Amino acid sequence: CERTFPLIYKNIKGGLHVPQSITETVERLLQPYIDREGFELVDIEYVKEGGHYFLRVYVDKPGGGIDIDECSRISEFLSAELDRLDPIPTAYFLEVSSPGAERPLKKPEDYARAVGKHVYITTYEPVGGSKEFEGTLEACDGNIAVVSDGKGKAEIPVSKIAGARLAIKF
Repeated sequence: CERTFPLIYKNIKGGLHVPQSITETVERLLQPYIDREGFELVDIEYVKEGGHYFLRVYVDKPGGGIDIDECSRISEFLSAELDRLDPIPTAYFLEVSSPGAERPLKKPEDYARAVGKHVYITTYEPVGGSKEFEGTLEACDGNIAVVSDGKGKAEIPVSKIAGARLAIKF
């Protein structure tokens, strides 16, 4: 679920201009570096909090366990690219970090890795009378996510998922 923010205009053939969000611009700048260095781009957020803008980039290693030095290298690369191209019209704080224990589930492969793990899912509209689900992700075929909370199972259409993340079970 991507929030709407100021748009960057990208030149394409024929002189047309197509709006491109800040997160899409950052992803296009960063993804080749991430791929080349063997990291995984988990998520990008551009948000306004308390009067300040934050560009947050969440990265990991395919097997997990990215360290602070690796985050620092990615931050230095991205900062230099953003300074060079200046695609963000406002002042912002750049943060590069691991996604943490409550890693967001965005892509189909995120859901596939999360099968058998404890998750928290919210939906845009009620599914079976609820908009919040927490339990074990039993399956996800790309269309339906099946979550079991020990009392029953919920079949959640992926198209109705507003947000999903791994959750810590207490």
